[in-house]
Amino acid sequence: METIGVLLVSYGAREVAMADTLLRSKNYHVELYVADKQRNPFNAKHATKHVVIPSLDVGEICKFAQENKDRLDFVLVGSENPIIRGIRDLIEEKAGVPVICPKKAYAIEESKVAQRVLFEEIAPEANPRFKVFDPAQYKSQADAKVAVYKWLDELDNQAVVKPDKPALGKGVGVWGDHFATREQLFEHFLSNFKYGSVIIEEKVPGEESSCMGFCDGKHFIPLPDTRDYKRAFDDDLGPNTGGMGSYKDSADYLPFLTAADREAELALAEKIFRGWRKKIPDDTALRGVPLYLAFMHTGKGIKILEINSRPGDPEIMNLLPVIKDDFVDVCLKMVDGTLTSVAMEKSATVLTYKVPPDYGGYSEVHAGKVVQAEVGSPVDLSRAEALTQKYGDKIRIYPGSMEVRDGKNYALKSRAIGVLGIGDSIEEARQISQEGAKAITGGALWNRTDVASKEHIAKSISHMSMLREKI
Repeated sequence: METIGVLLVSYGAREVAMADTLLRSKNYHVELYVADKQRNPFNAKHATKHVVIPSLDVGEICKFAQENKDRLDFVLVGSENPIIRGIRDLIEEKAGVPVICPKKAYAIEESKVAQRVLFEEIAPEANPRFKVFDPAQYKSQADAKVAVYKWLDELDNQAVVKPDKPALGKGVGVWGDHFATREQLFEHFLSNFKYGSVIIEEKVPGEESSCMGFCDGKHFIPLPDTRDYKRAFDDDLGPNTGGMGSYKDSADYLPFLTAADREAELALAEKIFRGWRKKIPDDTALRGVPLYLAFMHTGKGIKILEINSRPGDPEIMNLLPVIKDDFVDVCLKMVDGTLTSVAMEKSATVLTYKVPPDYGGYSEVHAGKVVQAEVGSPVDLSRAEALTQKYGDKIRIYPGSMEVRDGKNYALKSRAIGVLGIGDSIEEARQISQEGAKAITGGALWNRTDVASKEHIAKSISHMSMLREKI
């Protein structure tokens, strides 16, 4: 059996899912080299070589790649920050090892302004109305306020405020969720405006889907639709998070969509990819997952909420375990420029995230439910992992924001463990995922209980039906 060396740049559970899928290869013996944000228990156990780089500094990661370049066939990157900082350009130049992620110049999620401009040129019909507010264009806050309020008149206040650059200011704010008055909206706007340009775009009602695909630079191969759960608490209450869970159906599209909706998604994704690629002289520049698209289905067509230039967390975890093809072969074809298809199992998957008590403001809103004696205690994964005896490969445990200390597992500040269930139906997959989540003890961890529930999906189906009737 051929040995393949892979360097994985790991941030959390998304990358653990990648590692797990690689290690399950039936065609190759995989030697895993991991540059990790923390001493993740899965990575520490399975890696041939494991190094912790808390900042995920691209220079330090590159040094690790250079030290092991003779053993590496490719590098796999999941997290957006190293991609935005040019990890691919650096490693390919310094170590000569191919990297599976877009090049720095095409990390499109670095700029929401650049996204909207790109969409306006390639697919204006799918672009919500938007206006860019550049600090250089206004002499004072008062001038900016006049312009913002004039735009809100046109939008009837139904607006979404987005900073151009990620992770600055207060981030994305939505009318009706984060603010209910123009004064609140403008305060949110200013928190971002002091760092640079801000987009205010129309709020689009509908049902959301995520669509991403693998790319060898020349071909974009879309994967089945997924749906994630951004809100912290059951019934879609609480603040937005990085994602509390996600699901995919046994079909390529979601239960509230139709085969025609799926075809419209694929046509739009291909249109964007082709239009974007025409501008790029390098046939390899978009290798990896250059388009992770957030679509909003309105009943009157699809609108694009945003695109990212990396795999979704958690959505990629719904997809990796049900790829029929050997994932190593998929990666090698991305590197070689020969990826023209990816075969998928006809299975449903549900991912539930266990998170620490402070995540999503849980300890403030649900203080009485937090078992204080468990806060900060070691997390026991053994009962969840033992469920493989009952379910076999239908359950996967993906440690995320966790680290090993003195032989014990501890949850850190973000999403700690992803529990994936696989089944013939969404409900079967959900029951497995929820059972696995319940089996994890310690750390006062908690999770949403309604991810992919029949009730939640029924609401989406009903809402989509109502939107179609309004056409």
